[in-house]
Amino acid sequence: MSLTSVMISDVCVCVRCVWPVCAFIPVSPAAERLRYILGEDDDMPTPTLFTEMDTLQQDGDELEWKESARWVKFEEKVEEGGERWSKPHVSTLSLHSLFELRTCIQTGTVLLDLEGYSLPQIVDEIIEQQVDEGMLSPDLREKISFVLLRKHRHQTKKPIHRSLADMGKASGGGARHAQSRSMNDISDTPSTDQLRNKFMKKIPRDAEASNVLVGEVDFLDKPFVAFVRLAQATTLGGLTEVPVPTRFLFILLGPTGKAKSYNQIGRAIATLMVDDLFSDVAYKARDREDLIAGIDEFLDEVIVLPPGEWDPKIRIEPPKKVTSADKRLDSTGGGGGLAEDEEIIYGRFCGGLFLDIKRKIPWLLSDFYEGFHIQSISAVLFIYLGCITNAITFGGLLGDATDNYQGVMESFLGTALSGTVFCLFSGQPLIILSSTGPILIFEKLLFEFSKNNGIDYMELRLWIGIHSCLQCFLLVATDASYIIKYMTRFTEEGFSSLISFIFISDAIKKMMGSFKYYPINTDFKPDYVTAYKCECLAPDPSESILDSSMLNITGLDWSQLSKKECVKYGGSLVGNTCKYVPDLALMSFILFFGTYSMTVSLKKFKFSRYFPTKLRKLISDFSIFMAIMTFVGLDRLIGLKTPKLIVPTEFKPTRPDRGWIVLPFGKNPWWVYLASFVPALLVTILIFMDQQISAVIVNRKENKLRKGCGYHLDLFWVGVLMAACSFLGLPWYVAATVISIAHIDSLKMESESSAPGEQPQFLGVREQRLTGILVFVLTGVSIFLAPVLQFIPMPVLYGVFLYMGVASLSGIQFWERIKLYMMPSKYQPDFPFLRHVPLRRVHLFTLVQIICLAVLWVLKSTVLAILFPVMILGLLVVRKMLDMVFSQHDLAWIDDILPGKDKKKEKKKKKGDKDDTKKKDKKKGRADDSEDEVINVRFYCHQLAGLEKNNSC
Repeated sequence: MSLTSVMISDVCVCVRCVWPVCAFIPVSPAAERLRYILGEDDDMPTPTLFTEMDTLQQDGDELEWKESARWVKFEEKVEEGGERWSKPHVSTLSLHSLFELRTCIQTGTVLLDLEGYSLPQIVDEIIEQQVDEGMLSPDLREKISFVLLRKHRHQTKKPIHRSLADMGKASGGGARHAQSRSMNDISDTPSTDQLRNKFMKKIPRDAEASNVLVGEVDFLDKPFVAFVRLAQATTLGGLTEVPVPTRFLFILLGPTGKAKSYNQIGRAIATLMVDDLFSDVAYKARDREDLIAGIDEFLDEVIVLPPGEWDPKIRIEPPKKVTSADKRLDSTGGGGGLAEDEEIIYGRFCGGLFLDIKRKIPWLLSDFYEGFHIQSISAVLFIYLGCITNAITFGGLLGDATDNYQGVMESFLGTALSGTVFCLFSGQPLIILSSTGPILIFEKLLFEFSKNNGIDYMELRLWIGIHSCLQCFLLVATDASYIIKYMTRFTEEGFSSLISFIFISDAIKKMMGSFKYYPINTDFKPDYVTAYKCECLAPDPSESILDSSMLNITGLDWSQLSKKECVKYGGSLVGNTCKYVPDLALMSFILFFGTYSMTVSLKKFKFSRYFPTKLRKLISDFSIFMAIMTFVGLDRLIGLKTPKLIVPTEFKPTRPDRGWIVLPFGKNPWWVYLASFVPALLVTILIFMDQQISAVIVNRKENKLRKGCGYHLDLFWVGVLMAACSFLGLPWYVAATVISIAHIDSLKMESESSAPGEQPQFLGVREQRLTGILVFVLTGVSIFLAPVLQFIPMPVLYGVFLYMGVASLSGIQFWERIKLYMMPSKYQPDFPFLRHVPLRRVHLFTLVQIICLAVLWVLKSTVLAILFPVMILGLLVVRKMLDMVFSQHDLAWIDDILPGKDKKKEKKKKKGDKDDTKKKDKKKGRADDSEDEVINVRFYCHQLAGLEKNNSC
C-alpha cells in the first residue's frame, strides 16, 4: 500500500456517483503495463533517490532558488522560521495535485536518457525541445534560461551568510538589475558546505538525486513543464544540497497567481520519486506512457482520508514497517513467493548430513573473518558470563547428586571442550551448548541406581554415552530430523517459554536465597539501638570437656573473640543480633535488580533521542558489560562481603580417587554393557528433542539467517561429544535454548544509514564461529582468571540470568496472546492474527498452550522430569489434535500449517476465490474491503467524474 495519504473535499461525492461504473475493474491497464516494464531481467538494483524541491524566490530584483523540502524516504520541510528542518513525516498530498501532475507529464516535455554533463547544457536541451515542438515562443528562450540558472540557496546556509554576501556585493559595485548579471549564476562544482554536509551519512553511497524546481514568473501565460532523465547520473554543481549526482530533473514554471498549486504538484512528483515502485518505473520507462502508467498505479493504491475526519495540518509519523515494491506489485495479481531453500532433502543414506556439509563448506572462511567486529566483543563478554555462571551452578548441583564424581571442575572443562568443538565443526555455530535440568535428574537417578546395585557409576555412564552416540549416528543416517517439519510455532513457543520461565524462576529463587542466608531483622527499632548486641560468653568449666590442645583457655578475653573463634573454643553467642548480618540481603537485591534494570534500559538506549546514532548503538551493544562493571564497581565501593563468584583454581578432578580417563571394562558384569542400551535410548530422545527444538528456534526465518541450517551435522557432533565426554567423565551437553537466543540477539545487525524518519532495518544476524569459540576458550581458561573473577558478586550474575529469561520471551506470540487476557478489546494491539481470527478462538488456542506449559512445569519439578522429552513429543500430538478443533485458516494465522495441509488449503482457497468473484459480480454499489475498508480509486473513475477541471498544467 502506498505511504501517501490524499486529502479530498468534494471528491467523495464524485466517487460515489461513478462507483458502479468502475468499482470492479479487475486489473488496470497500468498494472499490466508496469508488470511488463518491471518484469524485464535486470541485475542492477535501482539506486536510492534523494529528492530535493527548490522554489523560486524573489527578493527585490534578485531571483534565487531556495530549498523548501527534501525526501529520502519521508518528507522534511523547511520550517517557517527557516532555521531548521521539520521532523520526517509521511507526505500528505491533495488528490487534485496528483491529477494535475498526470496532466503535466502528459502535456509537457519528457526527455529520457538525455546525455547531459552540465546544468546549462541540460537547460538548453529542454528549451530547444520546447521551441521545436511549438510549446515555447523563441523570444522567451533567454528569460527561461536565466531563471533556471539562478543560484540555489540550501538549508545548510544560514540567512546571515546570504546577508553578508549581499552586503559585500553592494559595497563592491552597487545594486544592479537582475538582467545585467551573468546568465549562469549557479556554481559548476559542489561548494564546501555541500561537501561537509553531515546529512550525507543518512544517504546510501550509491544514491542518486532527483531535483524538483517549481516557481511562478510574470512572462509566461502557460506552464513550462519538463521531466528529464539523464543517461548517466551527473553532478550538477550547487544544484543539490548534498554532493550526489543528479539523475532526474522536473521543472515547472507557470504564470503568477498559482504558487500554492505549483508547490503541491512539486511535492507530488517528489513523493512519487521516492516511492519504491514509481522510482523503478522512472528508471526503466521507455516513453511518456510508461510514466503515466506509473502515476496511474500510484493513484490506484492511494488511500483517501476524508477532510472532515482528519486535520491536514497533522504530520503523520513514519511507520515502523513499509510494504516493499515487489509485494505491492504482486498484490495487483503477480506471482507468488519463492520456495524456501532451507528445506531438508531426504531419501538416501546420510543424505541430509551430506547436504549440510555441502551447504556449509562455501561459508567456512566467512565464518571466521566476519567475526572480527566490535559487536562480537560485547557478545563474547555477555555469553561468557552466562556460560560460567551456568557451569558453576550446574557443576555444584551435579557434584551433590553424584558424590563429586562430576563437579565444578568437570563442568568447566566439559563446557569448554564441547562448546569449542561444536562451534568449530557444527552446522549452526550460533547454538550454545550447555547442560540441562533433565540431564541433571538423569545423572542423579543413575548414580542412585548404581550405588544401590553395586554397579560402578562411571563405567555404566560411559556405556550409556557410547550407545547414545551410536543411536545419534543412526538418527543422522536415516534423516530422522524430518520430524522438525511437524514442530510448528505451538511446539517451539511452548518449549522456549518453559525454558525462559525456568531461567526467570531460578534467578529469583537464587536471589531469595540471600534473604535466607542473610535474614533481615524485621524487629529492629531505631529507638532501642543500644539494646541490640551480640556477646560471646565463656563455657562453664564444670560442664565443658576441653580438648588437650585448648591450653590457657581461662586466659582468653571472650569479649574480644570473633564469631567463628567463639564457636571454635566452645563459647556461646548471646544477643538479639547474633543471627543477623546487616545490609547484605538488601545490597544483594540492589545488585541483582540494578544489573537487570540497567541492562534493559541501556539495551533500549539505541531508540533514544540522545547522542549520535553510532554512540547509542555502541552503548546498546555493550549494555550488559556496562551494567555488570557498574555494579561490580558499586559492590567494591560499598565494601560489603556479598557472595562472590567462586572458580576452581587447580586443574584436577573434583573427586581425588578418579582420573581423567574412564576405562570401559573391568568393573561391571558383561550384561551391563548391553543393558545400558535401554537408558541410553531415553537419553537419546532427550538430547534429540532438546537439540532439534532449540535449533528450530535459532533457525527461525525471522532471524534472516543466510547461511542455512545444519540439523543433521549438529546432531552428528552432539553424538560425537557424548562419547568423548563419557570417556573423560565429563557432563553431557546439548543446545541451550535461552543462551542461544541471547547469543543471536547480541549479534543482530541493523542498517547503518537509514533515511530520516525511517526505522533501522533488521538485516540479519552476524553468522560466524568466532564468538562461540572465544566464549568456550575463555571458559576453559577461567581457572587462570580466578583472581579477577572472584570480584564479581553472584547477585550481579543472577541479574544477567533474569535478563536472559525475560529477553528470550520478547517476540514470542504466545506471550503476547497471554497479555491479551488482561486487555479490553479497544486497547489491544493491532496484531495481524486479531484481524483474521475471532478473539474467542485466539483465547482458546492460548488456553491450550497454557495448560500444556503448566503440565510441563509440574513435570519438570518432580522426579518424572526424566520423561520430559516424551512430553515434548506429546506437544506434537496435541498440535495434531488441534486440527480437529480449529480451521486451517485460523491455524495459519496463530500457528503454522502442518505438512500435507498446504495443498488442501490452496485448493480450498482457489475454490473460495472463484465463489467470491461470482458473489462480487452480482453485487451493485460500493465494494467492501473487510480488512482496511478503503476505497480503491482508479484514475479512470475520476476522469468520468470530471475531476481534471481547472488544471494548473
